[in-house]
Amino acid sequence: MDEYESMDAILASPQRKLVVADKDINLRDKDANTIFILVIQESQGSAGGRGGGSGSRRINEIVAFSCSRASCTKFFESHDTEEIDQFEIPYSAVALDIRLSTGMEVVVQGLIDPHLIQNYQELISQIKGL
Repeated sequence: MDEYESMDAILASPQRKLVVADKDINLRDKDANTIFILVIQESQGSAGGRGGGSGSRRINEIVAFSCSRASCTKFFESHDTEEIDQFEIPYSAVALDIRLSTGMEVVVQGLIDPHLIQNYQELISQIKGL
């Protein structure tokens, strides 16, 4: 499975997730983009949202891809709670229409935020000790 197929599988899965990208996501065109997928842990009271403040939005996995015209590469993945807790969770997420490399369109919860992407990349450099 190449990285585009891997990212397609994560984005198309029914698992709740927040997607943060540098710009609109169209994997079919293979435009240069940086994409972070924050997989949400399901908890009691969080089904269907966080109505009335009940439930929680806890991230249990982060996967990051760097895409260019030639390829899409996973450059970070973590299940480590201490690492994940350092990432800012975007609570202002909206419905995003994205196109997978297969051409299929899906709607995910997320946002386009180049500044947050830069913050995430700096954090990864600190985590990796670069």
